[in-house]
Amino acid sequence: MPSPIRPSTLNSPGGSINFQRTPPRISDPLVVVPPGLPTGGPLEIGEAYVRGEWTCEHLDEFMAHIFREPVKKRTSFERFALLSHVVKEKLLNPQRGKGAYHVGDFHYNLGNPLFEKMLDRTMSYTCGYWPHASNLLSAQNAKLDLICRKLRLEPGMTVADIGCGWGNFARFAATNYGVSVVGVTVSTEQANFAREFCQGLPVTILLQDYRSLEGQFDRVVSIEMIEAVGKKNLPVYFETVHRILRDGGLFALEVISAESYSRNSNWNLDQYILWLVKYIFPNGYLPSIKELASPCSELFLLQDWHSFGEDYDKTLMAWASNFRHAWPEISHGYDESFKRRWEFYLYSCAALFRVHLVHLYQILYSKGPTADRLYPVR
Repeated sequence: MPSPIRPSTLNSPGGSINFQRTPPRISDPLVVVPPGLPTGGPLEIGEAYVRGEWTCEHLDEFMAHIFREPVKKRTSFERFALLSHVVKEKLLNPQRGKGAYHVGDFHYNLGNPLFEKMLDRTMSYTCGYWPHASNLLSAQNAKLDLICRKLRLEPGMTVADIGCGWGNFARFAATNYGVSVVGVTVSTEQANFAREFCQGLPVTILLQDYRSLEGQFDRVVSIEMIEAVGKKNLPVYFETVHRILRDGGLFALEVISAESYSRNSNWNLDQYILWLVKYIFPNGYLPSIKELASPCSELFLLQDWHSFGEDYDKTLMAWASNFRHAWPEISHGYDESFKRRWEFYLYSCAALFRVHLVHLYQILYSKGPTADRLYPVR
């Protein structure tokens, strides 16, 4: 059934407008932006929101309208800004060496109390799986179990968790499937939390770059970490997984994907990603479908490709609600601009998934043929 119409008001120095919407449709009317609100796209709109120059009751719905606007012709300045970002990705390799730790320092080391209040008690900072879930916790547990089932985990297996976060998958897999897990992260805050979170379980947490991981594993999992790898390092990332995965082993990859920075990409998407990279995830890069499929030509066999980006809309909205309700309790460590930046990030990302400008995939690869036939797991 359609969700109820939610009227909303947008306020800016130039005045206010009222608008309402039903669930996203191609025929939705465009929002008329009042005078005083920047019209340079999500980059300028986001910066103005953080400065407190405009507000909106339902920020996710307003940004969904913005993202649905027809692609406009880029100005010379906008083309230069986009080109500068692409050149940085292709030539400078900002994720190399100490740069690999930058996202940990900038984002994940903001303080565990912030994430403990925003996330659920599994500390899952990735998309939940909502087909049969009634709340965020059940959605995250369902997603963790989905990955374990896709990997066909059995007691005694060894698993490498590339980008282990706060140890949520490692704890779940070790507890429920009897496997041993080695997790790697570049965040000091995450590593310290994960070691305590997984205490008493066959879990080892390493504070290091994934490229330094040694050993051989029956399974490899990487849940929404590849977005921090960078375009230039994608081949090394997949080669690293291939090196540490035993023959016949399975690799489960969860990834946010977009066809961004290309000639045919959506201008609003490119503008928003520039904002996201500048203020939330430094040096982030969303791989394309082609880049995710390319390892199958030399390194892996493709076993399954599962898309459920709609579930990220629900997940992000749950995080945003938790964040807003917890703000009075955690606000002493942050200023108002941080609050507004975080709000814009969460609600705008929800809108991106709602209008299908970005996608969430779980991809299952194997290193050569597997002993048993692998039927899709849902």
